Amino acid sequence: MPLNPKIEQVLDMIARAKRPKLHEMTAQAARASYEKSAPILEIASAPMFAVEDLRIPTRDGATIRARLYQAAEPSWAEPAPALIYYHGGGFTVGSVDTHDALCRMFARDGKCTVLSVDYRLAPEHKFPTAVNDAFDALVWLHAHAAEFGIDAGRLAVGGDSAGGTLATVCAVLARDAGIALSLQLLIYPGTTGYQETDSHSRLADGFLLSGETIQWFFDQYVREASDRDDWRFAPLDGTRGAPEFGGLAPAWIATAEYDPLSDEGDAYAKKLRDHGNEVTLRRYPGMIHEFFKMGGFVPDVAHAHAETAAALRRAFGE
Repeated sequence: MPLNPKIEQVLDMIARAKRPKLHEMTAQAARASYEKSAPILEIASAPMFAVEDLRIPTRDGATIRARLYQAAEPSWAEPAPALIYYHGGGFTVGSVDTHDALCRMFARDGKCTVLSVDYRLAPEHKFPTAVNDAFDALVWLHAHAAEFGIDAGRLAVGGDSAGGTLATVCAVLARDAGIALSLQLLIYPGTTGYQETDSHSRLADGFLLSGETIQWFFDQYVREASDRDDWRFAPLDGTRGAPEFGGLAPAWIATAEYDPLSDEGDAYAKKLRDHGNEVTLRRYPGMIHEFFKMGGFVPDVAHAHAETAAALRRAFGE
């Protein structure tokens, strides 16, 4: 299918702007650039009953920021389900602020509380810091759920791109820790340490996320080349420390037709199915990486948002 016409316009606008690409900047400049551009194509921010910034302790004695979204007044008599969400950005850029509108949509339309996690970023914090922060936030919310009117028995993990990678890993770690999850919501997740798929070759340039940018993100994040073989970096094909992949929470996976990551998302869906897990895979035609954050300009994104919210409601029994 051809590119969605509105997506074509987005790519044309980016090309005409002639701004430096992320991989042409320092990590700090790339972060600032992404923070500035992230809201431009976003949907309007949904009103919430409450939005609270929290500090969550981590295993190394630090604290990280997280943002709790409650679309409706919490009820301790009938606790709400919750989605723990990890933003995208190649482990190097992005924040709870860049994904604020998206998390508000999940809370409103998914009928759940959302905890958006500001895990620490590279290159200041190398692998596996983001993984550890992500799982520490999940464990913390599971332990403190009742304080926020949350049902600890109805938790999901989710994320887009690098955040999807973190969600895949947390789903495995949660199983091993005895934390039952209702869903893993994976939006164009990164799952391999090497860009050797057909989609990486075909779509390496001209579709927002380039091969050069992916390599730059990885270079910021890994400590050494062998980190690419760690299953926590590459849940699809990482061999170092690889666990069993059976008995995981059901997965709902979104990929985009013109995304370099599309083939690895498809392959991860197959891996989960082959290990006996329940998987729903949706490939969105005509779309590119990051399209979930373009709903304010690309009307067809609303369909993907609606399907994602419906998956959350079904998983939570809402």
